[in-house]
Amino acid sequence: MKPLSIAIVGAGIGGLAVAALLRRDGHQVAVYEQATQFTRVGSGIQMAPNAMKVLRHLGVEQHLVATAFQAEQAISRSWDSGEVTSTLTLGDTVAAQFGAPYLFLHRADLHEAIAQLVPSSVIHLNHKLTVLDQSAHGVKLHFANGHVVAADMVIGADGVHSLVRETLLGPERPRFTGKIAYRTTFPADRVQGLDVSRVRTKWWGPDRHMVVYFVTRNRDTLYFVTSVPEPAEWLTPESWSAKGDLDELRAAYAGFHPDVQAILQACPEVYKWALFEREPLARWSEARVVLLGDACHPMTPYMAQGAASALEDAAILARCLQGVEQDGVQAAFALYEAVRKPRASAIQSNSSANTWLRGQTDPAWVYGYDATTVALTTPIT
Repeated sequence: MKPLSIAIVGAGIGGLAVAALLRRDGHQVAVYEQATQFTRVGSGIQMAPNAMKVLRHLGVEQHLVATAFQAEQAISRSWDSGEVTSTLTLGDTVAAQFGAPYLFLHRADLHEAIAQLVPSSVIHLNHKLTVLDQSAHGVKLHFANGHVVAADMVIGADGVHSLVRETLLGPERPRFTGKIAYRTTFPADRVQGLDVSRVRTKWWGPDRHMVVYFVTRNRDTLYFVTSVPEPAEWLTPESWSAKGDLDELRAAYAGFHPDVQAILQACPEVYKWALFEREPLARWSEARVVLLGDACHPMTPYMAQGAASALEDAAILARCLQGVEQDGVQAAFALYEAVRKPRASAIQSNSSANTWLRGQTDPAWVYGYDATTVALTTPIT
C-alpha cells in the first residue's frame, strides 16, 4: 500500500485525534492550525462513555482517569426551588453499564493528552487557510503566511466557521441560536459552605440554565457554563477568550437558587461565546476533501456531545481509510458519511431541543455507542 498524504485543517480535539489514528495506520499526516499557540482558557468538558471508548483506543484513557473528576451522579434541579427533577447515576455504575467511565475535566488537559500523540513536527501553527484547490491528482492548500502545500486528500476539522466547508458548499453563516454561554474555571475554595463535591448539577430555568462540576480529580477547580438569551446583534465569530461582564451575568441569574448565587459571587472572571448551530448538511465530502466535527455538524453544547461526536468522526474516518490508496478515497468518504451522518444529525437535533436529562432519560443510545467497533456497512441511528 502506498500511504496517503493527508492534510488536516484544524488542530482541535477532532483534528488531532484523527491525525493520531491515521499516523498509526501508516498514512503521512500534516496538521495545519491558524492559531499561533495553544492556550488554556477556563473551559471544562464532559467525556461520556461513547467518547471515552475512542480515547481508550487512542491510548490516553488511563492518563485522563488519573487527573479527571468522576461524579457519582448527574442531577437536574429546578432553578428556584432546587427540586431535583432527574438523577443519572454515574461513577462505577455508568462504567459497568456502558463499558467506559464518564469523566469531567479541563478541555486543555484533554487537548494536551491527544496532542502528545502527534509529533510537534507534524503540527504547523500559524497556518490560516485561504484557498483550497482540487485537481484530479490531489489538493493544494494556500495559507495566509504564503505557504502552499499539496496532499492526496484534506480533512476539514476547522470548526463551526469552517473555510473548508465553505469551499465545498459555498458561503453560509451558521445560525445564531439567540443564546450565549458564559463559562469559567476557578479555585473551588472560593465557594464556602456549598457541597457540590459528588455531583454534576444542571440548574434549569425557564429560558436559561447553568451546569456546574469539578474538572480535577482532587476537586480543587470548579467549572460552570451557562446558556443565556442575548440580543441578535451580539454576533461575533466563535471565540473561547472573549471576556464577559460579571455584573451582567449575575443579573441574568437573579432569583436563581442561593447555591447558584454563591457560585456566581465566588467566580473572579468569566468568558463568553455565542452559540451557533447549523442544519444537517446535504453532504460531508467532495472529491478529495471531507469534513469532520463542528465543520460538518456544529451543535449546541446541551448534550455535552460536541467533542464526543468529533472523536467518533475521527475513529470512523480513520477506520474507513485503512488500507485505502488514492483511487479509493471517495468510496471511503461515502462510507464514513453513511455510517456517521444519521447519528450525528440525531444528536444535533436532540441537543438543539435542550431537553437532555431534564427529566428521567435513558442515555443508552448515546453512551452505548462504540465508534471503534461499530459495523461500517450499515448506517447507525
